[in-house]
Amino acid sequence: QVQLVESGGGLVQAGGSLRLSCAASGSVIGANNMAWYRQAPGNQRELAALITRAGSTNYGDSVKGRFTISRDNVKNTVHLQMNTLKPEDTAVYYCNADLFLRNGGLKNYWGEGTQVTVSS
Repeated sequence: QVQLVESGGGLVQAGGSLRLSCAASGSVIGANNMAWYRQAPGNQRELAALITRAGSTNYGDSVKGRFTISRDNVKNTVHLQMNTLKPEDTAVYYCNADLFLRNGGLKNYWGEGTQVTVSS
């Protein structure tokens, strides 16, 4: 069974840092685009950061300069380093990836999400 497993969420004070990690498991041989999305209560899910297989990155306007996305193409993992966190960063953060499957093909997957809460 192919899945994305997130870790690293939690509670932090404003101005603090957290690092999220996401690992692909199962019959996976690689990943194309990998990304982190977030969804706050009452809001739509939005892109926080995306990284291509080649390492090009794209960030949501609200996190530019504070968040850094990185990946390991051998381990099929993606990380999100979040610095200078603000209360408005409070949300469920979801890992998303286009995964190359061992039985052929490319399919998009979502993780179950990890809660990030920033207190003021």
